[in-house]
Amino acid sequence: MDGGVSRKIAALSVSEPGARVIEVGAGTGALTCALLEAGADLTALEIDQDLIAILREREDLAAAQIVEGDALTFDFDARTVGRTWTAAGNLPYNVATPLILRLFELDNPPERIVAMIQKDVAERFVAKPGTPEFGSLSLFVQFHARVRRALTLGPQSFYPKPGVDSAVVVLERLTTPPIAVRDRAFFLQVVRGAFAYRRKTLANSLQLALAIERERTQRALAALDIDTEIRAEQLDLGTFGALADRLAG
Repeated sequence: MDGGVSRKIAALSVSEPGARVIEVGAGTGALTCALLEAGADLTALEIDQDLIAILREREDLAAAQIVEGDALTFDFDARTVGRTWTAAGNLPYNVATPLILRLFELDNPPERIVAMIQKDVAERFVAKPGTPEFGSLSLFVQFHARVRRALTLGPQSFYPKPGVDSAVVVLERLTTPPIAVRDRAFFLQVVRGAFAYRRKTLANSLQLALAIERERTQRALAALDIDTEIRAEQLDLGTFGALADRLAG
């Protein structure tokens, strides 16, 4: 990742001098350096011991806490207790989705996530109902955050060049969800179950994934004046909330 991109990500991540930032996957330190230059109170998380040794030897990174750890199991709450914070990083494909889901489930989730991810994953974050990219991930992210794509980058921005385009997304956590639901955990369960069998109707998918009787879902859909044979990707966030509330009853 070139220096210009690192500085742009740092500017999006550091709201003011001294802002608490945890960088996920420090790598060779390009973003780490930019975050420090932007004034972050920085913890840089890295899993590779060889890279950690290199990072700790760099004098320009001396102000950062370099910590060995796996972001998917790291105790973020212990590091951020009593403080607002931002998560930032260049996230590999196999880490981006599970990590972002995990961050929003923390006791003290980040107020902002600034992440470099594959473009196709970014498109799922911002997808609208009725599009091929729209799914449970879209609904989960949009329930928890305002999301925008800040940058789109081709392979030429990296060395070695990857085989895919990348994007920088900014997720601003919502202190109050955009819709009110009776049971948040059940709502998210319905969202996941609805897309578990994407080619099937919503009622069939929920029956297979969650053992909710097909007829029960169809009655709930009919009460909401929705086609009982509809597929999950046609429903927006508010409609999923209303459906989950009816099924919870």
